[in-house]
Amino acid sequence: MPLSLVTGASGFLGWHVARVLIERGHRVRALCRPASQIRELDVERVSGDLRDPESLARAVHSCEFVFHVAADYRLWSKDPRDLYHSNVEGTRNVIEAAQRAGIQRIVYTSTVGCIGMPKGRNGDEDTPVSIEDMAGHYKRSKWLAEQVALEKARAGVPIVIVNPTAPIGDHDWKPTPTGKIIVDFLRGKLPAFVDTGLNLVDVRDTAIGHLQAAEKGRVGERYILGCENLTLEQILSRLAVIAGKPAPKIKLPYAVAYATGLLTTAWANVSGRPPVAPMEGVKMARKKMFVTHAKASREFGFAPGPVDAALARAIEWFRANGYC
Repeated sequence: MPLSLVTGASGFLGWHVARVLIERGHRVRALCRPASQIRELDVERVSGDLRDPESLARAVHSCEFVFHVAADYRLWSKDPRDLYHSNVEGTRNVIEAAQRAGIQRIVYTSTVGCIGMPKGRNGDEDTPVSIEDMAGHYKRSKWLAEQVALEKARAGVPIVIVNPTAPIGDHDWKPTPTGKIIVDFLRGKLPAFVDTGLNLVDVRDTAIGHLQAAEKGRVGERYILGCENLTLEQILSRLAVIAGKPAPKIKLPYAVAYATGLLTTAWANVSGRPPVAPMEGVKMARKKMFVTHAKASREFGFAPGPVDAALARAIEWFRANGYC
């Protein structure tokens, strides 16, 4: 029975990766901070931090696989250096600890935000992209972390990179920015929408894709784990049907969203409280994040199902756990 380390198992995607590994016969060790909770899963906890190499050495000991899912996922931070410390240096620390331990395969969880978005077609793993295309500190930190992983892979470290799109489903504890869209919709706090688009995918399928990447992905390659390209208006319409609530009808001009982002982010920088409309999120909404997962399907059989069932599970879970 293989032993796999999962970083970020207390979070949404990491929790599902750990769950899939357990279901497929892996023993799971979870790196987590002392105050973090890992609910409903039978895992071996190892206390540590991405910025603490000694704790990482303990965490990777005797493991065959490492799934580095943890990230500082915020579209606003009072001190952006925190994102770079966790996402870039933390990724370097995890990879180097795994390399010294002789890990069989490392799966690094990047983001669809590191994929180029061309005009007139869907983005893929080969679309040209650079750090200048990264809007905001979160995307920049993840892009730099991905460069660390690619550099290590070129040096012979057995790393496969996955780029999830916008996972949805149950057990979205925080919730994630995509989950917050669902929660805000259920609370009636989305009176309007902007003309943007996301690629949605069932979080369970994304977790399965991580295991497939570990077993069949090619070292040094990037794989998009996504499913359906939908405009925000289409997403809200589907939520309306599933939840039995009316969908918002007002389309907000981008200029209004931009001004709102400027004002709320400026106030957040003064108050220290997260903005209602982070400027980074507003800038990201300028482009529709439409991509194709054909490479993952072709190379290791990634086969995500329709997202409506995942939307329904998310609604049911948020309602059952008092989010709305």
